[in-house]
Amino acid sequence: MSARQDTSDPGSIARFERDERTRIENFSDPRQEWRRLFAELLGTFFLVLVAAGAGMMDTAFPSSINRSAAVVAPGLMVMAIILFMGKVSGAHLNPAVSFAFALRGDFPWRRVPGYIAVQLVGATLAALFLHAVLNISSLHGSNYPATGYSSAAAMWIEMILTLGLISVILGTASGAQNVGILGAFGVGGYIALAGLWASPLSGASMNPARTFGPDLVANNFTDFWVYAVGPIVGAILAVATAQVLRGRGGDGDAAAAAQGTLGDYKSTSSN
Repeated sequence: MSARQDTSDPGSIARFERDERTRIENFSDPRQEWRRLFAELLGTFFLVLVAAGAGMMDTAFPSSINRSAAVVAPGLMVMAIILFMGKVSGAHLNPAVSFAFALRGDFPWRRVPGYIAVQLVGATLAALFLHAVLNISSLHGSNYPATGYSSAAAMWIEMILTLGLISVILGTASGAQNVGILGAFGVGGYIALAGLWASPLSGASMNPARTFGPDLVANNFTDFWVYAVGPIVGAILAVATAQVLRGRGGDGDAAAAAQGTLGDYKSTSSN
């Protein structure tokens, strides 16, 4: 092997590694869509595994899990998921979050259906897994309005809780307020806090996928509308609030946070 070959090979390897890394980090590269979708499926699976699993585990082993543990665990799980895969897909884990990012102009609308589809699949797989392992109906892992309270009351609570959740997410993703990985602590902390005071009335779902999976496996959608309408309306209000607080969306930092990219990118609002 010549000296010329010896010096050119390392350069070729370095260029290949650099190009490969750039391709993986480029959210606009359609060849990487499967990574984003798999990350959303996996992340939502683990979120629902914990969120629905608390109720189902407590049914299988009575009095083993108290309400505080049941509502704090999903917050901690979301925190962990954002930290380990947030830069792959943005770690939405929630149709309301994907919808809000797109409405804000930080996420391409054409990718919203795929994200929502895999979030619903991930939630359903988690409910199926729990049912198979515990032999407990996933009804015990879903969300319902409290006895003596109307579905409308639960919907209002879900709406206002989601308004707060999406506001935290959009705020920590904005250029002016970007706090990097600390956003994981803000989002996870909010989920735990919301559950601690509001879960007795509605379950503090704030996530249509989280309720959809257990409902589908149990074949019971009696109150599912509460957990679809409330979060979506809350997401719309959160986007409107962000407009008032910070103006138009679509800045590079926000788009990077929403899409999982590592660098600064132009607005995706035209996509």
